[in-house]
Amino acid sequence: MLSDFGVILLFILGAFAFISLVLFGARLLRPNRPNVEKNSTYESGEEPVGNANIQFNIRFYVVALVFVLFDVELVFLFPWATVFGQESLIHETEGLWGWFSLAEMTVFVLILALGLAYVWVKGYLDWVKPQPKIPTVETKVPADLYQEVNKRYKR
Repeated sequence: MLSDFGVILLFILGAFAFISLVLFGARLLRPNRPNVEKNSTYESGEEPVGNANIQFNIRFYVVALVFVLFDVELVFLFPWATVFGQESLIHETEGLWGWFSLAEMTVFVLILALGLAYVWVKGYLDWVKPQPKIPTVETKVPADLYQEVNKRYKR
């Protein structure tokens, strides 16, 4: 007699065996005729120019991550709006739960707005971030003193 975890383990092992069998069978059946055209990079039908391993501006990734973060978080608003808009939540007997869910979603949206304000203030939404101005320090030590120290410790 197998426990519930044993059954799960058998399903996992069966899945790995099935995947391995299918991939091995596909390798046996498929033709293998590589050529220059198949091995070239494909970019929207355009001929590739230069090396594909170039560095992109990190802004693309930051903006994409911020978009995905807010997009995924906003997905939670749709089911809530659907349920909240139903007549059953507005009845007087369940009015307290309606107000509670409204307050809960208000806090959620405020947290999202706070995150958006933080990203905006930090300048992560700007494509071109202004370069920081590094302050310069005026030295009041004479240059000949530096030369003396360098001569003393020269090897």
